[in-house]
Amino acid sequence: MTAPAAGANSVEVQACSVVVVGAGPAGLTVGNILRAAGVDCLVLETETREFVEHRPRAGVIEEWAVRGLERRGLARTLLERARSHTECEFRFAGERYRFAYTELTGRHHFIYPQQFLVTDLLRQYADVRGGGIRFGVRDVRLHGLESGRPSVSYVCPDSGERRVVTADFVAGCDGARGVTRASLPPERARLARHDYGVGWLALLAEAPPSSDCVVFGMHPRGFAGHMARSPEVTRYYLQCPPGDDPANWPHERVWAELRQRLGAAGAPPLREGRLIEKRVLDMHGYVVEPMAFGRLFLAGDAAHLTAPIAAKGLNLALHDAFLLGDGLVASLTKGDHSGLSGYSAACLPRVWDYQEFSQWLAEMYHGTASGDPYRAGAALARLRRLFDSPVAATEFAERYLGVRTTG
Repeated sequence: MTAPAAGANSVEVQACSVVVVGAGPAGLTVGNILRAAGVDCLVLETETREFVEHRPRAGVIEEWAVRGLERRGLARTLLERARSHTECEFRFAGERYRFAYTELTGRHHFIYPQQFLVTDLLRQYADVRGGGIRFGVRDVRLHGLESGRPSVSYVCPDSGERRVVTADFVAGCDGARGVTRASLPPERARLARHDYGVGWLALLAEAPPSSDCVVFGMHPRGFAGHMARSPEVTRYYLQCPPGDDPANWPHERVWAELRQRLGAAGAPPLREGRLIEKRVLDMHGYVVEPMAFGRLFLAGDAAHLTAPIAAKGLNLALHDAFLLGDGLVASLTKGDHSGLSGYSAACLPRVWDYQEFSQWLAEMYHGTASGDPYRAGAALARLRRLFDSPVAATEFAERYLGVRTTG
């Protein structure tokens, strides 16, 4: 329902139960949970629908996360199209080591590009469940977060006019650079940050995968990674200096480095192709505590960023969204506020577990290229332990898959 605000400079005011800022995996999952329970909500997104449906992002989804989507009626297309990965491969010291994590845990990874998942969630939210959404909004602002009725204002891309939406709650799902995290008073929120001191050149190659599984290459020249995205597109990573310019990596240099760093006895040659994306990611992570302030609740990268070292970001975003969506529904439909009051405390154990695992894995990935003989030797010892100790192998597999994680 809408009503004009009083005054000569009046703006259009809309009311709903929840405003969700951001149409990524977290925001759209929250929106779908709300709509399935009959709760009215509005999603605000600064980009266009076409952009969010085609933005290439991570594609490794843990089994528990898929089952959570399935229970909420959000995984039908994923289960039809996703591929299952049951093992990965480590390459170091010129050799190949296959690691069969499903044999150790009974669990597997789903490989499904994030943009496909976003497309599925968006279609279900907007086209099937009738959820409200505004694309291309500008200058989003949050107001009255500690009041009983906060509001979010934005500039409409069509009219250029500022509009206001009042709500019971605001879900901040707009990522690391979004307005919701920036709206937290610095004296009320702690930001814990870790910088890994390395960069990754993120590449998308218009080339079929060169392996049937994820490949991690630990080499004195730097880490390299191979991850299938589709039968025609492969994601590669190359360790590089933080802040490096992608222009320093022409086609020939990229493939020469990939061949060297992923080379190992008996490894098939890489299937090369045109590079359709090149960008440098500075490896860092952060955690905001608490993940709530007044009537604002943060989810996904707005609350915590995990470097892509362990492919945990998308999974954490879904974990947040399940808890937040369920908590909002319980509060708004049953008057049960326990889920919201305990939201941050319920999310953070898994957040910190995944952060610590990423830090542990980073030393294994990058130690051999550190230039420090001690770190290089320790990294190789850590790698060999995975194949010499069944206990170490099982522990790694469980953490890699998110099995038995607290929270």
